[in-house]
Amino acid sequence: MKYNRILLKLSGEALMGDRQYGIDPQRLAEYAEDIKTVTEKGIEVAIVIGGGNIFRGVAGASKGMDRVQSDNMGMLATVINGLALQDALEQSGLKTRLQTAVKINEVAEPFIRRKAMSHLRKGRVVIFGGGTCNPYFTTDSAAVLRAIEIEADVILKGTRVDGIYTADPEKDKEAIKYDHISFDDVLKKGLKVMDTTAFTLSQENELPIIVFDMNTRGNLLRVVSGDTIGTTVN
Repeated sequence: MKYNRILLKLSGEALMGDRQYGIDPQRLAEYAEDIKTVTEKGIEVAIVIGGGNIFRGVAGASKGMDRVQSDNMGMLATVINGLALQDALEQSGLKTRLQTAVKINEVAEPFIRRKAMSHLRKGRVVIFGGGTCNPYFTTDSAAVLRAIEIEADVILKGTRVDGIYTADPEKDKEAIKYDHISFDDVLKKGLKVMDTTAFTLSQENELPIIVFDMNTRGNLLRVVSGDTIGTTVN
């Protein structure tokens, strides 16, 4: 295997499947099986998940809500998704821990770096919920921050698109996919990979990002095996 410890970033929208909102149990089960396949290879897996399928802080703020209040709601949405993903993973036979930046001791452990790394070494999948527990920061920023803290080898951003393109491939059929691209070129070309704060943090810490299609079964295993899947930013 190419990597020993990975941070998998999933969007909340990915959990919707073909629905308009909420959580699709079938999609959850598929993700759980793909993640299990990776852990069976001895790879340590940490996960950060968004909350956009339930509530997006930025969207709420754009409609007149207080931004801090709105972002707090979004952070709680990620905890709900974390609980759902935890259940799916455990039903597939994996041992897990859900750690949150927001203190909800009745349902999850608080985020403690040393405990998280201990869980990973013991083969448990660790899910990080609650974002960074700070408003104005996205779950992309939380993913990069946690990846750095736990000393992950790579950030795998699972999306519904199979990589980074010169333009939005869903709108421009002439868009060309990159197999590899540098951090500097992403910034120069104005390509959308993560929000600027998260992307800059990843660049400064020389932490590579791979953007790939998580919805194609088996892709996660292919990525961690070193196959050329998606787009690598380094």
